[in-house]
Amino acid sequence: MNFLAALRFLTSIPVGKRIIEGKSLAGSAVYFPLVGLLIGFILAGVDYGLGRVLPNLLTSAITVAVLVLLTGALHFEGFVDSCDGLFGGHTRDRRLEIMRTKNVGAYAVAGGALLLILKFAAISSLSHESTRFWVLVIFPMLSRWGMMLALSVFPYAREQGLGTAFRGVGFALIIIAAAVTLILAGVFAGLAGALLFALATIVAILIGLWVTKLLGGITGDIYGAINELSEVIILIAVIGIAHYTSIEPIWKAFS
Repeated sequence: MNFLAALRFLTSIPVGKRIIEGKSLAGSAVYFPLVGLLIGFILAGVDYGLGRVLPNLLTSAITVAVLVLLTGALHFEGFVDSCDGLFGGHTRDRRLEIMRTKNVGAYAVAGGALLLILKFAAISSLSHESTRFWVLVIFPMLSRWGMMLALSVFPYAREQGLGTAFRGVGFALIIIAAAVTLILAGVFAGLAGALLFALATIVAILIGLWVTKLLGGITGDIYGAINELSEVIILIAVIGIAHYTSIEPIWKAFS
């Protein structure tokens, strides 16, 4: 089943062997946002439960740690490798070479630390219980929609690698994923959900365009970087959006 293939690929949840190539993985891309939604519900549930017994800052820190563990640090690794490659190299070939090596440089360490700090600070700033719960539900879904969009519309920079497995993703799957993600974002967060969907889309496209200009396409590491940066930007944007509109399920607006 394609959903299970997406779940195995994007998370560390033990549902079978992770598939890294073939039609099953290409067809699974449309389910990336739904896997993100599942991650979001797990994350929100853990955060809500911990919040009953622990102070906000500690709860927020553990929530960030759970997010990293749930994904097997897959996207985080892609982000830190991208930091090293994009900022540590000065030519296309050198950037691709750096991203493929296992060594961790200064840009990776600094980027990874800043990423975790910003996630922690943003989540801990979500003080309203209802807002916090539903934001935690939808932000992993929106970031994985952005990742799915980028891997679908931008060329792959390497002849071989993880991203070659997604070359079968078609336009119809993009439309389906977009519609499902937008509807779910609206259901769980109202107008704010639609605004955050638009933001995730813009972030994915801008990063994809920038990296394609540097590398001639994107790589598996860039997929992870798009996901991680989208998560951070969405969480930060929520702080501002919450001042102007409510972030709560659509059924609460009518109650």
